[in-house]
Amino acid sequence: MIPLAMAPEGEKQKIKKISGNDRVRRHLQELGLVMDATVTVVSSENGNVIVGVGATRVAIGADLALRVMV
Repeated sequence: MIPLAMAPEGEKQKIKKISGNDRVRRHLQELGLVMDATVTVVSSENGNVIVGVGATRVAIGADLALRVMV
């Protein structure tokens, strides 16, 4: 497992673990980042990522991207 912030661009990844308190996990869930979801890193810069989740693109900061393990 690696953090989403370090995942290679353009490859499909499956979310295996999400760490953090309930507030953090709820926020990520609202963005569509849930366990077993398939995501694609569209762009990554300094740990900040734009992630494709289904037909949606979501931008998350490095602090959150490090909490999502793929």
